[in-house]
Amino acid sequence: MTKGTGLVHTAPAHGMEDYSVASQHNLSTDCLVDEDGVFTAAAGPELQNKAVLDEGTDVVIKMLQASKNLLLEEKLVHSYPYDWRTKKPVVIRASKQWFINITELKATAKELLKKVKFIPGSAQNAMVDMMDRRPYWCISRQRVWGVPIPVFHHKTKDEVLINSQTIEHIAKLVEQHGSDIWWTLPPEQLLPKEVLSQVGGPDALEYEPGRDILDIWFDSGTSWACVLPGTDQRADLYLEGKDQLGGWFQSSLLTSVAVRKRAPFRTVVVHGFTLGEKGEKMSKSLGNVIDPDVVINGGKDQSKEPPYGADVLRWWVAESNVFTEVTLGPSALNAAREDISKLRNTLRFLLGNVAGFNPETDSIPVNKMYVLDQYVLHLLQDLASKITDSYKQYDFGKVIRLLQAFYTRELSNFYFSIIKDRLYCEKANDPKRRSCQTALAEILDVIVRSFAPILPHLAEEVFQHVPYLKEPKSVFRTGWITTSSVWKKPGLEEAMESACAMRDAFLRSIPGKNAAEHQVTIVIEPGLLFEIIEMLQAEETSSTSQLNELMMASQTTLLPQDPPAMPADATELRGTFLINLEGGDIREESEYKVIVTPTTKEKCPRCWKYTAEASDTLCPRCADVVGGK
Repeated sequence: MTKGTGLVHTAPAHGMEDYSVASQHNLSTDCLVDEDGVFTAAAGPELQNKAVLDEGTDVVIKMLQASKNLLLEEKLVHSYPYDWRTKKPVVIRASKQWFINITELKATAKELLKKVKFIPGSAQNAMVDMMDRRPYWCISRQRVWGVPIPVFHHKTKDEVLINSQTIEHIAKLVEQHGSDIWWTLPPEQLLPKEVLSQVGGPDALEYEPGRDILDIWFDSGTSWACVLPGTDQRADLYLEGKDQLGGWFQSSLLTSVAVRKRAPFRTVVVHGFTLGEKGEKMSKSLGNVIDPDVVINGGKDQSKEPPYGADVLRWWVAESNVFTEVTLGPSALNAAREDISKLRNTLRFLLGNVAGFNPETDSIPVNKMYVLDQYVLHLLQDLASKITDSYKQYDFGKVIRLLQAFYTRELSNFYFSIIKDRLYCEKANDPKRRSCQTALAEILDVIVRSFAPILPHLAEEVFQHVPYLKEPKSVFRTGWITTSSVWKKPGLEEAMESACAMRDAFLRSIPGKNAAEHQVTIVIEPGLLFEIIEMLQAEETSSTSQLNELMMASQTTLLPQDPPAMPADATELRGTFLINLEGGDIREESEYKVIVTPTTKEKCPRCWKYTAEASDTLCPRCADVVGGK
């Protein structure tokens, strides 16, 4: 109601809807326009050889005026098909083509698709819907060059010649000389002798080779026949853009179903498209195409187009939701570069702190490691399992989110900040330090293997600098992530989470202040929670226990009841923690208190912990280390 003039003509040879109407009502579908876009002789002498979109239009108007059938002439801007490449109008015309009737194939194809995994899952329904709307597949094209449709046309009659004999003969010629033989050999050599003798012989051949070529989607759709020659072979994965749901995915499926009665793929991954930074479609004509080579190596003016390297581009692709449209520009690339920079800092810390460590001789058995180190291995195994599952689902964005959360939250913000004293201030071969290094070596190995498929260059660089690998091999030649089942200790979660709840309460009570300048007293009523926390500190008061390391305080005291006296400058915090073990079979809620007071100790000049008796003397721990005791 809002478009055009309201006057609707029917041109059966010039539009799909018109053609359908004409077919239903037995109207003529003769086409009066040839392949050059000019009127044929059938249009009459006045119009013959006139271009339909140029002088042909003027002649039609004059003919209407002459016959007094023109009621109104008016120029109108309306929607019209244009060729996307040449930006010129397109004349739609009916022409004879070769089709495959896929109606019988569709039922089998749809049934077989039920056994194919689609990522994302919605792509499967989209592909089925496209097949349902497609009764035929036009496999012929009119191009200068391509794979020929091996059909011979009669020179005077509307007859074609194609049979098993002609096909086998042409197939042998193509196998020996390539598909160009269709265009270069004389027609009589394209036919086998026994057929040639039946159609006029070499001197009076009644047929000539057709000029149509195969649809390129038929070419690519039969690629499985070359790479999966066995009748039972299927590809593990087909990967392409969402436009191929009606293209390569579908042509591959239909040809395989027709020939082998099976789908050619087990899994289909369908991605979206890359758009400009403002969400606009990339186009050469618009000049907004981002060249991956420029992203990697930089442009002519590297102040405006800096080189980001391949890993930055790969990281951006992996973290993007590639199953829909994604935007790319300097801001996205800078963010990816910043992410990798943070990852590199984590890797530097890991590499630096496994120096002087040999896993074969220095590793500590898991059950003898610090509880905190065991807890990190427990988290590491969970990370490895989730990352492996994410790769299997082709969810690379989730891989990056898991990695970022782990190395930012669990490592940098938590584990690394706690263990620095043990790493830097204990004896080099102290079991407490070796326990930590044992965990760091495992963390390094798992993290590098986790991001290796995404950042191969960085992964290889790290492997070349691992100090205990005397002859480093490629990360891609040493297998996937390996973890140990003994790392999995769900019970440790309760110990660490309860201790961290108390730690968080302590740190919140001293915002912006140094935790080492305070001492902490934790009061827990006798019960399961007290027994769990007691694993971290057997003695009542300690400045070197696992619990105090976690608190990062000057010293920590653990009591089953309130202390006899409360200092005037003390801050008291209360909380509860629910113990939940054995899948809920063991549940117990306990109250706790955290009492915070300024330390009375002095700062040790070596470890900087407030555990020394005087500012110019070492604390007892550092005195032991330096004295070699």
